[in-house]
Amino acid sequence: MNEEPETGEGQESSVSQTYLMDEELRETQELAEALLGEVEKVVMGKRPVLELVMTGILAGGNILFEDNPGLAKTLLANTFAEGLGCDFKRVQFTPDLLPADITGIYIFDRKQNEFDFRPGPLFCNILLADEINRAPPKTQAALLEAMQEHQVTIEGTTHKLPQPFVTVATQNPIESEGTYPLPDAQLDRFMMKLSVGYPGRPIERAIIVKRMQRKKDDHDVRPLATPEKLQQMQASLERVKVDEAIIEYIVEIVTRTREDPRVAVGSSPRGTQALFKLSRALAVMNGRDYVVPDDIKRLAIYSLRHRIILKPEPRIKGVQPEEIISQILQEVEVPTTQGYID
Repeated sequence: MNEEPETGEGQESSVSQTYLMDEELRETQELAEALLGEVEKVVMGKRPVLELVMTGILAGGNILFEDNPGLAKTLLANTFAEGLGCDFKRVQFTPDLLPADITGIYIFDRKQNEFDFRPGPLFCNILLADEINRAPPKTQAALLEAMQEHQVTIEGTTHKLPQPFVTVATQNPIESEGTYPLPDAQLDRFMMKLSVGYPGRPIERAIIVKRMQRKKDDHDVRPLATPEKLQQMQASLERVKVDEAIIEYIVEIVTRTREDPRVAVGSSPRGTQALFKLSRALAVMNGRDYVVPDDIKRLAIYSLRHRIILKPEPRIKGVQPEEIISQILQEVEVPTTQGYID
């Protein structure tokens, strides 16, 4: 898997400038920045990717990584969970994994003469669904309900999941053997699709040096928040202003993915919502309480590419959804507004 085009090494971080914000948004921005610094001590040389993950978590969305094994995806998700003070669970998806293996089961208690519910690994704040496309469709469907409704239904009884609940899933490249392609409905539930990519030589060397200095495999991560604090951070995004011109810009970009002659199925309205929510989170991380066109430009590929299905001919020619989105961004007129609403 190649490195993300917008997240190459040596690229300047976007989380730098600060503007006047109210106290609640300022606290969200400062805590997000502190958390990024803590995670970056563990996942080295991937600041742009970490910023995108933080953006997705703040926006309350699920994140899909498509990458080869061994690229620190588990470490990344676990480190974010530790830094946020959240409960973290990892599920290795396999062809024989059953829905009950992730949702939980009822076990008969002889002493109480009744059935007790034993929750599965879905009952956490941050779930890593590793190699999700190796699980059979029935198990994928159980995860789909959790991702969409933040609840699971077992034997007719609905159980609410802990809040906040974020799924970070990984999948193998589509050419890998023994995989089940994720259905469009499930792909659409992911707010972003990202790739970590291989580290460069200097970073890979630094990883080894850090390990020697640490004298252990484990990393020490300071918890900087709690699940309740993360919910407050997510709720604070409602204070971010989005100008009407920015809304029109988002809608125009998404609509054109459906009108492109190379596309069989364009982005759903859920893609519009994802781009809207993510742009508010990125604005706060950049120290603003309003969205600007550059926020949309940076996030469009990551929030829309997995929602686009190409027609057979362009797919055979090697056309990628990213190319279509990039072309749309070049063609759509950028609003002159700076995104601020009085």
